[in-house]
Amino acid sequence: VQFVESVGGLVQAVGSLRLACTYSGLPYDEVAIAWFRQAPGKDREGVSCIGRNGDGMVYKDSVKGRFTISRDPAKNTLYLQMDSLKPEDTATYYCATGLRVISCTFQQHEYKYWGKGTQVTVSL
Repeated sequence: VQFVESVGGLVQAVGSLRLACTYSGLPYDEVAIAWFRQAPGKDREGVSCIGRNGDGMVYKDSVKGRFTISRDPAKNTLYLQMDSLKPEDTATYYCATGLRVISCTFQQHEYKYWGKGTQVTVSL
């Protein structure tokens, strides 16, 4: 399984940004896929996850109502639409999955395949 994340960027607070993660070698109907992030000096944390069939979305509390996860099987791509961005959303964002991730979880030890990460910076 390989992931290629889109370039993140610098955006002002309350702005929007969409991340994309194109994957290959993934048994689409068999695993969930997630976005994680890691801010400087902080632990990596789960942001959002989408289930095997594009349902069962899960969000970190602090992004609920602002972020939307989706996946397009025709394009082998995972998306994260981020609206109303805040400076505290500044982090490196990663897409990830694992062959045992049959339902959404933020248990990182279950995720064996990770993208290289893309930087998102939100300024005041």
